[in-house]
Amino acid sequence: MHSAIRTQEVNPARMTGLFRKQFELCRVGPGQTVAVVSDLGTRREYVQAAFAAAEEMGFDIYEMCVNAIPGWTSVGVPTIGKCKGTLEALSAADMILIFHVPLFSKWLREVQGKGVRVQMVIDAPDDLHQLQSPPGLKEAILHAQSLYRATKEVRVTSRAGTDLSYRCGEYPVMSQYGMADEPGRFDHWGVGLLHTFPNEGSANGKVVFAPGDIVILPYCRYIVDPVRLEIREGHIVSIEGGVDAALMRDWLAEGQTGERDRDPYAVSHVGWGLNPQCRWDSLALYGDAPERSRAAARSFPGNFLFSTGPNTQGGGKRTTRGHYDVPMRGCSISLDGKTVVEEGRVVDPAMRVARVAR
Repeated sequence: MHSAIRTQEVNPARMTGLFRKQFELCRVGPGQTVAVVSDLGTRREYVQAAFAAAEEMGFDIYEMCVNAIPGWTSVGVPTIGKCKGTLEALSAADMILIFHVPLFSKWLREVQGKGVRVQMVIDAPDDLHQLQSPPGLKEAILHAQSLYRATKEVRVTSRAGTDLSYRCGEYPVMSQYGMADEPGRFDHWGVGLLHTFPNEGSANGKVVFAPGDIVILPYCRYIVDPVRLEIREGHIVSIEGGVDAALMRDWLAEGQTGERDRDPYAVSHVGWGLNPQCRWDSLALYGDAPERSRAAARSFPGNFLFSTGPNTQGGGKRTTRGHYDVPMRGCSISLDGKTVVEEGRVVDPAMRVARVAR
């Protein structure tokens, strides 16, 4: 049973139509095979809706249920590949529809390398409806991605005291616009964001989480008192503040494999959100259940998404479980001196996308 602070607003009978639209966005059609990867916690109505949509659209589909309930706070857990035949089967599909987080896992990179596209679905029904990729989002994300790829140095500032600089180019710029529509593409239904990993050792400065910023992983909570981070040569060297600082200190320390393990304190993916369907107040409106926050809280336009820990998704070597994701409000982001987000407002017109009433 799925508990919720608010009653579900989407009629369950509309789920097949939503999945059909998503498959169309992902360019799935006759002659293709979709492999559904579910787990013991997957909403059965999602699998049923995907099957019904496939029948209507005339493509092949089957389900592979893994014997696990992957946690929201555990990244890089290898749900595929340990059981014989699972990786081989998924490598032969045209698209994988997965209902838990496969990021930072080795098998995901393997199937992507073989041209299989991967569509992740981990949000609540209302969010699948409200946040589904609107017209123009893909173009805005790809424009931002081209700028980010050409960028050598980024500076992020805020009135709260953030002043962070890092260099780019060592790792790829990765983007998500809500649909896995190209060979080898991974995407997350409901998001609209881009990020990269700073060049090793290049991140320096201060990051200040202000009240209203969101710890989307692991806690799904608003920051209630400022957290001041000092960053030197790519790693956090001090965490100061009240209860939110204590939570962050304890979580990252718990991710250490030994006293000298600095990986949890490394700066991980950094970027910003552009999906106009997402809202920063989603936790206030719908409660702090992760299922209502995963896409909405990390992709609202103009947020700066700061994170710590692993970088294997970009080809790096850090596999630490000490991962922290914080979409920050009110930041200014400049790429090689050119401001694209000013105090949380997107100022590059090519990055702005109109909100669609749903």
